[in-house]
Amino acid sequence: MTPTVGPASAHTQEAASPPGPVPAEASAPRPQGPGNRPPLRTLLQPALIALVIVSAFIGCYVGLQRDPKPHQLPVAVVGSALAHEIEQSLGDSVDVHPVANAAAARHAVEGHDVVAALSSGGAGRLSLEVAGATGKSTTSAVESVVSAYAAGSGRHVTTTDVVPLAHFDARGLAGFYVSFGVTLAGFVLAQNALGMANLLRLRHRFWLLAGVSVAIGTIAATIAGPVLDAVPAPFLPLTATLALLAAAAAFTTKLLGTYLGPVGVPVATLLLLTVGNSTSGATISSDLLPAVARAVSALLPPGAAVRAVSDLSYFDGAHAGLPLLTLALWAVLSALLVAVKPRLRRARSLTAA
Repeated sequence: MTPTVGPASAHTQEAASPPGPVPAEASAPRPQGPGNRPPLRTLLQPALIALVIVSAFIGCYVGLQRDPKPHQLPVAVVGSALAHEIEQSLGDSVDVHPVANAAAARHAVEGHDVVAALSSGGAGRLSLEVAGATGKSTTSAVESVVSAYAAGSGRHVTTTDVVPLAHFDARGLAGFYVSFGVTLAGFVLAQNALGMANLLRLRHRFWLLAGVSVAIGTIAATIAGPVLDAVPAPFLPLTATLALLAAAAAFTTKLLGTYLGPVGVPVATLLLLTVGNSTSGATISSDLLPAVARAVSALLPPGAAVRAVSDLSYFDGAHAGLPLLTLALWAVLSALLVAVKPRLRRARSLTAA
């Protein structure tokens, strides 16, 4: 899931000096003999990193999906009497938003303010309007809790999807896979750049990360949008979103590699490709995640990107501003912290001298 592509280096700290030859000890490994065994720490570090990653990956992806439960699903309910009944019957599983009429309820669904709208459809009947674009897990959850209420009250529910998914994204997973692919591309890009510290100046590596991130976003948006017609977001906003995601992944990986050394890339793997993608809210809606996972989801680049792509695709970008700001902050702050590292190193050298 996290391949090593391109030049690899044991030294991932940034160098502000001009490129020079690689030291002999970095290019010529010591010969191993019967009496020259490698230190135990050298063997333990990659083994522990691999075990931590496999544990975290399975724990996050399988653990979060084994028992998803609705929590505070936002539902617009027409009429104060019905709203009170739903609130009393369904408790913490829904967050009831009372509205005056069915038109206001549908407007709330189409604006992504709620995931469903419930109203009385006449004697013994209920009308449930859902946004299929919020994902199969969310719509299934809200249909399940409303059906349970209807069965207990002796009513029949009619369900209508007022914001359906795109024809070529029947399962609602295109946004997740696009975001995952872009995150992975940004991660691999930075991994390559970390191995070029002795080949390229820092500013050249910055241009490399920024320029290729734009290219990644453009290619991903082209394939997912006009070519495959699976993500119906406007092309330019989608391109900008995916370019920001690629830059956030690339500069965050470079930041961690710069400050943490060889351990930085595994940490980026855990942060972006494991925790970030598993909590992104695509395969399992954020409304069905545990409280801690929900909080993490909106703060990490993959989760922010999935939200932005969904809003741009189906809800006219109604709530895309905050996710886009999150992506921009990850990219810009990571780049700034990488840029100041050589200055910090020079300051420490002067202090030591």
